[in-house]
This record gives sequence, structure tokens and C-alpha cells, in this order.
Amino acid sequence: MLPASPVRPEAVADTFEPATNASEAVDRLSALYTRSVASLRAALKAYLDGGLPPGGADRASGLFAYPELRITYRPDGPVPPLSRAFGKFSESGVYTQTITHPELFREYLITQIGLLQGEYDVLVETGVSTQEIPFSYVLDGAQDLDMDGAAPAELVRHFPYADLSRIDDALPNGERPSIPGTPRPLSLFDGARTDYSLQRIKHYTGTPFEDVQDFILFTNYHRYVDAFVAWAAEQLKGDNEYESLSAAGFVHVDASTDDPLGVVESAPWRRFQMPAYHLKAPGRRGITLVNIGVGPSNAKNITDHLAVLRPECWLMIGHCGGLRHSQRLGDYVLAHAYLRYDAVLDRDLPVEIPIPPIAEIQIALQDAVKRVSGDRGEALKRRLRTGTVVTHADRNWELRYLQEARRINQSRSIAVDMESATIAANGFRLRVPYGTLLCVSDKPLHGELKLPGAANRFYNKSVSEHLLAGIETVHILKAAGSEALHSRKLRSFDEPPFR
Repeated sequence: MLPASPVRPEAVADTFEPATNASEAVDRLSALYTRSVASLRAALKAYLDGGLPPGGADRASGLFAYPELRITYRPDGPVPPLSRAFGKFSESGVYTQTITHPELFREYLITQIGLLQGEYDVLVETGVSTQEIPFSYVLDGAQDLDMDGAAPAELVRHFPYADLSRIDDALPNGERPSIPGTPRPLSLFDGARTDYSLQRIKHYTGTPFEDVQDFILFTNYHRYVDAFVAWAAEQLKGDNEYESLSAAGFVHVDASTDDPLGVVESAPWRRFQMPAYHLKAPGRRGITLVNIGVGPSNAKNITDHLAVLRPECWLMIGHCGGLRHSQRLGDYVLAHAYLRYDAVLDRDLPVEIPIPPIAEIQIALQDAVKRVSGDRGEALKRRLRTGTVVTHADRNWELRYLQEARRINQSRSIAVDMESATIAANGFRLRVPYGTLLCVSDKPLHGELKLPGAANRFYNKSVSEHLLAGIETVHILKAAGSEALHSRKLRSFDEPPFR
């Protein structure tokens, strides 16, 4: 059994107030969050300056607690069925969630609350929760806190900390079923789980988590970063929605920046494991590119964290080995199924669970290749192949040629890589629409290995067009609207109301 929270439920029960609309609810969540963060920082400063630690009564009162959103739905009859993917109730009852950074999630929260208010007779309330904000999550922006001389063990004794026994993915994994008579969750991630990932995003990508956009491209080669930054710099000069570029190394450039390419390249992006680049637009409707490097571990790691931001979709735009004799270097592979030998998600999402393609993304990817390449009819059919992609955890799978060839034949796989199935499977697990458009860079079963000379010729020719196909896919999806993108096939029968 987990240790009880130091916050007493009876002490915060009277803090809940009704809200007449979604904006009012988010305003109060923001005020409560700001107050808790300020109280925690003030208590830390007093202690670090030689004062006393906070008393038990302070923590019991919820002085350092996350705000909580509570929505109560008590219909007179049965819950009416709705066909949309989210913004709906499966059962009557009380739904709650702790919220961090309400201003970062303002538009998301207003949209989700508004969908429920527009369809149901609900009571929306906000108040102080019993879940405390870990002290390590409020240190940014608090330059007056001298942490150098602080002993972590002492801080953990007196202040709320990131207790990993209380942070998990049991809810999205389907391991936390609803219990009749107890509050149900409003969304997949609570305040503490979200904060955990926000800090990891900053650490791994070298960018502020606030800059991540709603449409995310993943790649596994830095050449795509160079092409994306060059393209983004051109967009900043044009008449479009894009406002600025946030780049790994915590740098920003915009239309007024002298030599934006030089500024981005000279930033310390090499310090970060998965550098990210965010071409920002109002309402986070821009494009994020993350170079995740090679391997399923990185792919799971970053998608675990980016999911808390509830992006509209993520797409893998990377290289693969072609497994068919008819494929040529530079051909495209549009994945419609995945053979999972990545291993990293087996405990969270068993391999026997199918990962379905998202139709809207499949169509958009194909249309994007058509637009960018100019190919039509038979020429497009020869260039763009749809089929199964096998994702391996072992880069040197070729050294088990006889065993692997048999499985490739049985599965009808047409391409092999190390990330795509992981990204798709984690999108399925965490309810983020996903897609994969790969470019054939070698043909390991047919003697065309990835050797330096041939690889360089391939990269110079193919990277720009492939990246532009990914970007064009985003533009197609944005034009279609979110309602067409989020599929019911990502949702379970016992699902939180929020997307």
C-alpha cells in the first residue's frame, strides 16, 4: 500500500468552487497553481537561507498542492451514446484530475471542458487537490534559490518530492480499471506524471517544453535537421502562420534574426541526446522535428514524454532497409502494419495486440508524396510501396540472416528499421495518432549495403524531398481539422473523457 499523502482531504474539501464556463475554470486553476508554486518557492528559500522547514500543518492544508479539476455528471437516465472519439462520458459519476501548468494547457482544457459542457448537464468545479507539487519542478525561474549547498536527503525530508511510487502509466496501459463509487480520471495523465515528462522533454531535446508544437515529425538522421532548419528559416521570411524557430540549445530565431542558420548551428545542440526544433505558430499549430537518433529505446523514451502534451499526431520520417528486390534506393515505404521486435514496449503493450493504421494519416502521407514528388499513376505506385515494416532492437539483425529471412518471408515485411513500430505502438498506447513514411537507404538482403559513397549520394538526393513530404502531410492534416484526425480506434471502452 502506498503511503498516504500529507494533505488532509478534509482540509481542502471546502476549497472547491463551481465554474460557469471553461475559461473561468482554467482561470482559477491557474490562480491556484500560481499560489502553490509561489508558496513552495518561498518555503524553499526560507529554509535554504537558514530558516525552519515548513510545518506539518502547512503541508496538511494543501499549501503546496496541485489544483484539481472536478466534473460531476449525474444524468436522470442512461448516458446517451456519442460516436465521437473523445469529449464524452461512458458512465455517470465524478471525474477528477490534478492539473499542472494550466496556462500551457489552457486551450486544451477549454476545448475538452467545453465539449462536455456542450453535450451534458455537468457541474464543473476547481479546488486544491491532495497531490503535492514536487519541489524539483518549481526551481526554473527561481534564481533566488541557492541549491548548491542543499542536501537532497534533507530537502526530501521536509518538502514534497518526485515520488516514483506514485507516478506510473497504469491508466493508459489499462491496468487501473474504474472502481464503482470512486472518482474516475478526466485524462490519461495527472499533474505529477505530466510534470515528470515536461522536465524530461527539456532535458533530452534542449528546448523549452512550452515550444513543442501539435504536429511532430521524428527522424533518425541529422541531415533531416539541416534540411528542416533551412526550410524553416525560409518560412520565417514568408507570409504564413509561422512566427519563430525554437532550436536545440535553447535558442530562438525569427524573421529579424541576422543569419538564423548560423545562430542555430552554433548553438550547443550536441549536448542533447534528442535535439528538437520547433517551427512555432499561434496555438501551437506549428511543426516540431525531433532527431531521436537510432533505436527503439530513444523512440519510446521521447514519445512517453511528448504524449503528455497531447499532440495532434506524430509521424516517423526516417530511413529503412528495403527488403524487396524491386525496391530502389530513394523509394518510399508507407507502413500499414508493424512487426514488433523492438522489445521495449512488450510489458506495457503485449506484442499480440495489433497496431491499426490511422486512415486519415495514411491518405495524407500518400497525397503528400504525390504532391511533392510529382509522380502519378504507375510512377507513384513504383515509388511508394505500402506494407509491413519490421522494427528490430538489434541493428545487426543481418548476422542472423537465415532465421530473420524466414520471419521476413512469413510476415511479408517490405522494410526494416529500428524505430517505426515503437513510435506507432506508443502512439496507440498513449492515444496519439501516428504514421510512418520511410525512405529506402539500403537493401541488405540484396547486396546493396549502406556504404559511405552510395549513402552520401542517396542522402544528398533524397533527404529534402522526403522531409518536404512529411511537412506537406502536416499541412494536409491541419487543413482537414482535428475532428477528422482523432480516431475512435485509439480509445478503449472505459476511457477518460478528455482526449
